[in-house]
Amino acid sequence: MRTRYFLLISIVVAAIVFFIVRAVNNDYLFFAGYTVLQFVVLATAWNILGGYCGYVNFGSAAFFALGAYSSVAVHKFPPIIDQYFEGFPAQILHAIFPLPIPVLIVIGGIVSGIVGLGTGYLTLRLRGAFFAIATLALAVVLQTLIVNWDYVGGARGAYIIRPNEIALIGHYIHYLFLLMLALVVIAIVAARGIERSQLGYGFATIRDDELAAEASGVPTLRLKLIATTISGALMGMAGAPFPYYIGYLQPSSAFGLEYAVNSIAMPMIGGTTSWVGPLIGAILLGSLQQIATVTISSAVNLLIVGLLLVGFVIIAPNGIIGLVQQMRARMK
Repeated sequence: MRTRYFLLISIVVAAIVFFIVRAVNNDYLFFAGYTVLQFVVLATAWNILGGYCGYVNFGSAAFFALGAYSSVAVHKFPPIIDQYFEGFPAQILHAIFPLPIPVLIVIGGIVSGIVGLGTGYLTLRLRGAFFAIATLALAVVLQTLIVNWDYVGGARGAYIIRPNEIALIGHYIHYLFLLMLALVVIAIVAARGIERSQLGYGFATIRDDELAAEASGVPTLRLKLIATTISGALMGMAGAPFPYYIGYLQPSSAFGLEYAVNSIAMPMIGGTTSWVGPLIGAILLGSLQQIATVTISSAVNLLIVGLLLVGFVIIAPNGIIGLVQQMRARMK
């Protein structure tokens, strides 16, 4: 199936999902659905580097938080205008700010993509556990910087005042849900396009045997830099609307452990060798977590992740996609 047809089908499916959830007329579905869709984007983004290239990234929360705090930084810019600008320039800037969330998503993607590129350049000469530890260190360093940056609230956090309604759409959570649906379409189409392209084949050679790929003339470092940039950008885009969803952003929420754990567990449960795996894993695990939050407690979310991850490592190490492929092979 060509990419343009897949994109069209994805948009139609996203529109159907939006109108079905809206027809139910229950705002909690939008709140819970936003979280699930957010994890779909994060899992898909992680899989571009971790699944396609085989480089395990423990710093997903760092890129997610970069996107979130880039939105906070831009949101708090109007007071700076009054402080440093006067007259006509100030009028122009006030007409521009505050920026709409789609623009903030682009800014978050650019910021996180640049950091991903820089991080990749510094760490991708490391392999295996050494690379994973380096990405974990990145999250710690960035969280320390944010905690000590007063402009974005520092350790005390920052409030984001948002309108209750938005024209033509209604409640603001409906708008955020729609934006996250659009991000899911972008992430899935990008992941599928990469998987079936020459770039994806290059990623696969790195995953299978990087030394052999280098000996065969594959530009492994360049490909890994591309992977870290795309993966980081998508994670930042997922994080950019988060301050408007939560209303109050603090370092502990932006750099939450659940983002790092879920972004790894969801692709592994679904299957890391295809774009379908992270989608299935995120919907399955994200939905279970939302149900557990309502029926039991949000404190059991990571327990659910751990139990499912251990179970799938034992029963289906290649995830749900691998398990289905094995069953189909036995039936032939």
